Amino acid sequence: MNTLTIDSHLRIEDVKVDSSTLRIDLSDGRSVSAPLVWYPRLLNGTARERRKWQLIGDGLGIHWPDLDEDLSMDGILQGRPSFESPKSFQKWLTARKKKGQATRWS
Repeated sequence: MNTLTIDSHLRIEDVKVDSSTLRIDLSDGRSVSAPLVWYPRLLNGTARERRKWQLIGDGLGIHWPDLDEDLSMDGILQGRPSFESPKSFQKWLTARKKKGQATRWS
């Protein structure tokens, strides 16, 4: 069986998000990227909202407070897109529009 083993000392050191890609820089010198389309809340957030992130879990995850989004290093390294259901995402998107919050399409 082929499994991914993650070094217990490995941590996220930096995060960059542009209009199409999420990139994390790791403590071992690697950079890993994933398409932003995998993370609909990030995709629909503004550039300003995507820049406002914080490391959580001692660098094992990332939190975007303005987008109510949390991603784990493990999930990104394993290539897992968001598990959020379409119904949950639509509810979030509708609430954003009601509050007058911008999206990347605004």
